Amino acid sequence: MVKTKDILELLNRIVPFDIAEDWDNSGLQAGNLDWEVKKIMIALDVSMPLMEAAKKADCDLVITHHPLMIRPEKSFHFNKMPGSAIEVAAKHGISIISAHTNLDKANDGLNDCFATKVGLENTKVFFIENPLSVSEDEMIGMGRIGFLKSQATLKQVVHQIKEKLGLNHLRVIGDMDLSVNCVAVCTGSGGSLVEEFLKSEAEVYITGDIKYHEARRVEENSKALIDVGHFGSENMAVDLLFDKLGQAIQKVGLNIQIEKFNKEKDPFIIV
Repeated sequence: MVKTKDILELLNRIVPFDIAEDWDNSGLQAGNLDWEVKKIMIALDVSMPLMEAAKKADCDLVITHHPLMIRPEKSFHFNKMPGSAIEVAAKHGISIISAHTNLDKANDGLNDCFATKVGLENTKVFFIENPLSVSEDEMIGMGRIGFLKSQATLKQVVHQIKEKLGLNHLRVIGDMDLSVNCVAVCTGSGGSLVEEFLKSEAEVYITGDIKYHEARRVEENSKALIDVGHFGSENMAVDLLFDKLGQAIQKVGLNIQIEKFNKEKDPFIIV
């Protein structure tokens, strides 16, 4: 019998939970480590549509990229999130596991996937907290920095990214005629790495959730930034988790079904 803790351990081999950021809440969010698992649903966010879909599909476990909660809650009300998701989990025996910044940072994780998706080559880790403590091959950190296959203008890069990520809109800071060769990327909210980007050799930074004053810093330094949105940079996490976990389950010979929750959309509507 496969239990929740077995899947948690399998995930830990793929995207180690000990590399998650200190402020993060990756791992078991709700449920029971001893509950049996026969069917798993993978999604980007813990939401009531996800929990209802998991219940309807007779899933025993949902795995998401974003945690059910990051900050501690003082109380749980079952008529609103996150309490409503916990109620469904408890009543229907559905555990919830999240792989957040450990998936972002892991080798062949979300940032590597994103860098490949936008067409970067010869990538390496963008930001490492303790670069002197490990060899270059062992370095694990946030974001990636690499090079385009061929030099292009910012305008050309923008059009390529819209096509590759399937986006209708994105926000751009910088001169559209800027020549681009080196690019830095960070999935999710990458504003905290803007200063690292300004010190780097990259001409363009691709990320999400950039604030006004961060945009001004990029502009002041005559560099460029492409804000693809939080959802736009991370919705590929569902396919990534599905593929990596599916391969791991197959490798150890477990009889587990996995399916994707494909009804998530960017919460922002451009009008």
